[in-house]
Amino acid sequence: MKVTRIAFSDRLNAGKLAALEEQARRLGRVRSQVWQRYASVGGAGVRDRQVRDRWLADDTHQQFAVLANAWKETVRDAMADIGANAASAKVEVKRAIRRHTSDPAEQKRLYAELKADRWAADRYLSRQMRRHWRRGHNRTHNQIIVRADQHNTIADASGRLWLAVPGLERRQLVRIPLNTTVAPAGTLRLILRNQRVEVHYQIDAADMKTSQHPAGTRTVGVDKGYTEVLTDSDGDHHGLRLGKLITAESAHRKAKGRARAKLRSIANQATQRGDHAKAVRITKNNLGVVKRERRRARWESLVRTETFTAVHRVVDKASVVVAEDLTKTFTERKPLGKNTNRRLNAWTKGVTAEALTNVSERRGSTLVHVNAAYTSQVCHRCRSLGKRAGDRLHCTVCGVVWQADVNAAINVLQRASDPDIALHTPHRVVKQIVQARTDRHRTRLPVPDSNQPRPVESEISTRCLTRRCEQ
Repeated sequence: MKVTRIAFSDRLNAGKLAALEEQARRLGRVRSQVWQRYASVGGAGVRDRQVRDRWLADDTHQQFAVLANAWKETVRDAMADIGANAASAKVEVKRAIRRHTSDPAEQKRLYAELKADRWAADRYLSRQMRRHWRRGHNRTHNQIIVRADQHNTIADASGRLWLAVPGLERRQLVRIPLNTTVAPAGTLRLILRNQRVEVHYQIDAADMKTSQHPAGTRTVGVDKGYTEVLTDSDGDHHGLRLGKLITAESAHRKAKGRARAKLRSIANQATQRGDHAKAVRITKNNLGVVKRERRRARWESLVRTETFTAVHRVVDKASVVVAEDLTKTFTERKPLGKNTNRRLNAWTKGVTAEALTNVSERRGSTLVHVNAAYTSQVCHRCRSLGKRAGDRLHCTVCGVVWQADVNAAINVLQRASDPDIALHTPHRVVKQIVQARTDRHRTRLPVPDSNQPRPVESEISTRCLTRRCEQ
């Protein structure tokens, strides 16, 4: 398994940055040419080496005025992007094949033709690919691909690391100062963004220190939260800084957005009055995006660190992690306020899903996805619908007040062995099943005159509530 690491340039001078930007702009033309010629039916079955041989034969490469290794690696990268674009369309075509015929032999033939990129010769497959494979366009003009044998690093007397990459002329290297002491290795992807260079490279996950820590031995359910990254079925909360990070960043973006809107309005009014110099000054000095994007990158780095650390804490004690499928979207939700929507937009479901998959695979833990519908509204003890109020779940059947996140994590753990609710069971069907269980449980309750005592709060409920209050 490979993971991506990113190093950044450190105080790169304007001349070197301009040279790299010009090289990236020319290589952007290479990408555009590849997408224009091969991102459609005419490019079916064509490989990057065939494109390179054609361009060498007809001298197409000379119009780009870049070094051979640079445009060849760019062609390879662009063809890989086109292949990924086509692969997403093939998923839909496979579904169409299953609807088209039930003959196993015919399905096998169509699957084989589709996999081998011979679909252009089959009328049915060609029609389906034309329908689902929409032609893409290149919008990348700020990237440079550097082959592993085309770059080198050296540290100066002060310990500062310098990365040397090819420029536009032969034997002329551009030396980039880095903000790290770890030398990038392998094929590099240089991304020029916000007046600096990002150096993306991949390393083997097995070589990372965190990958060498053994996983636990238990089975643990986890629930994704807002104030914390994860809450597990043992009542432990992980990543407690997440809510503060999201709330603070949301408030900052709101204040900055209002200030920028006011300045933009002043600039527009100046333009209408004919004071173009003032409008240009405001746009140049007050409405830039460099500082904003750098702050956003720092915030995202903090969130990722908090999220991955939380997942590592869970895997420390779990050989099997049961979690909801965080790739699903909420199709029906009550209208919420602007502030809540802004915070939920920053809610890091995608980062948490990536962390669960990545860390589990690296450390040898098994990740099990379950259907999480109504797990936050059902009492885990009697499996009846309760009433959610903030971080509390009131069970009207048991008479117990549960900590909502811990209750949801226990429900997620129980869903792994629930025979009635599968991963892809529609949420309406899940609600019917849960409601039926609630009704059956209510029919067995004692009459109000009964002298039987009401169920008392369990030890886990008391422990979770106490721990939550202490926090």
